[in-house]
Amino acid sequence: MAMLLRRVAVGITKPNVSPVNGRFLLRNTASSTGGSTAEEREARATWIKPLNLPIEVVAPEVAEIIELEKARQFQGLELIPSENFCARAVMEAVGSIMTNSYSEGYPGARYYGGIEYADMIENLCKERALEAFRLDPAKWGVNVQTFTGSIANFLTYTALLKPHERIMSLDLPHGGHLSHGYQTATKKISLVSVFFETMPYRLDESTGYIDYDGMERSASLFRPKLIVAGATAYSRLYDYARIRKICDKHKAIMMADMAHLAGLVAADVIPSRFEYADIVTTTTNKSLGGPRGALIFYRKGVKEINKKGEEVLYDYKDKINGTVFPGFQGSPHNHKIAGPVIALKQATTPEYKAYQQQVLNNSSRFAQCLIEKGYELVSGGTDNHLVLVNLKNEGIDGSRVEKVLDWVHIAANKNTVPGDVSAISPSGIRMGTPALTSRGFLEADFVKVAEFYDEATKLALKIKAAEPKGAKLKDFEATMQLNKEFQSEISKLRREVEEFSKQFPTVGFEKETMKYRLKNRVLRHMQSFAAESG
Repeated sequence: MAMLLRRVAVGITKPNVSPVNGRFLLRNTASSTGGSTAEEREARATWIKPLNLPIEVVAPEVAEIIELEKARQFQGLELIPSENFCARAVMEAVGSIMTNSYSEGYPGARYYGGIEYADMIENLCKERALEAFRLDPAKWGVNVQTFTGSIANFLTYTALLKPHERIMSLDLPHGGHLSHGYQTATKKISLVSVFFETMPYRLDESTGYIDYDGMERSASLFRPKLIVAGATAYSRLYDYARIRKICDKHKAIMMADMAHLAGLVAADVIPSRFEYADIVTTTTNKSLGGPRGALIFYRKGVKEINKKGEEVLYDYKDKINGTVFPGFQGSPHNHKIAGPVIALKQATTPEYKAYQQQVLNNSSRFAQCLIEKGYELVSGGTDNHLVLVNLKNEGIDGSRVEKVLDWVHIAANKNTVPGDVSAISPSGIRMGTPALTSRGFLEADFVKVAEFYDEATKLALKIKAAEPKGAKLKDFEATMQLNKEFQSEISKLRREVEEFSKQFPTVGFEKETMKYRLKNRVLRHMQSFAAESG
């Protein structure tokens, strides 16, 4: 690889420079026209030419990794519910020259010049964000600059709460997210729990649904300043009206994190949380289908009429905007603002609504198939895009099942379920339908996906039965590698998964452009490439 790069460098015209006291100066510096001479421009071309070379020439090792990732996405089954495939136009915007400019501040109030088009793209993004979720701009505003959902959440808490004020959120083992303030009995895992006092609410373990009565009792004792309604592994819909009542009782801010569900909300196939929440945060990827980024929606206008009959206005806008910049972030990533502009426009189309309805249909059918095969799902089913399988009664943990799924080219993730004490070796597997639905999967296709999952889980149980007593995950892997029968079964199932997956369209790139489109054993190429790269 190094030799290739050296050959590229040698092929470039040598600069017209001379060494002087350790520095290189251009010859013929005088110019009768007041500009640079032809010789000087030729010398300058030595550093300009590489800037316009394609990735295959400048970084062939990176181009190779991208091709391998294309093959993985094409030949595998993407079931991680927080993942999706970006549209080609979205990726073109994210990979555009919008990445070049700095634009600290907000439209009309920047700290740099040359930002008129950065202003245009940011204003357009805000406009489309409100349109996508059918929001009245007189009642709602949005900040589109935050880099990730976790950052958006942390900055919202920081903007609206004082240090060590109190937050209530869904417990992580019960489906909550790290950015909502997870901590254990001995350690504050999330920085949110370091800077604020956090208390979880939980599921009713007998039903798998949120225990709203327990939430209300805890709120009466804890008296939170903010309650988060949002999850990362909860397959049911929230009762936002109930949480609104609890917030009103304790004068708490209601924040809804809809990162997982934003696409479903935009398509209006599940209830909106904007009717009840004060703040709504979301990522722009996941079910929404855009690039990685985040949005913070906030209420504006009249909040209430006080006892004097005076209007009291919401004060969220200045607090949130000031915390994002200059309080925490520097310049926004204009290319990552340009991407959601496209995704949010697509979210208003009839095709998008049909897609999101299919996400729900596929999830429901997938859950039904898993139940028919004897698997226990937390809450007994799903109302949204994901299912959470509880493996406690299967005699195996999620880490081992995830490992076998990965070996056979199915991407899912281990996940905690109620009662778990370890996120490293949890008892659940979390799977979702947005990504495969983007590729055109229908209900009948998810019947087949459920069969693949079942075969992989049964294979994981066989390998576990053969591992030594008290074995760890590395021993599980070694047991598979030392057993030719297990290797053969994995290879067979992987081929079946790949042949099935290759029947469906790609998203964001064309099959015909793929380097490894016709090769079944992409894993072998990946291993070979890794070995060559050291």
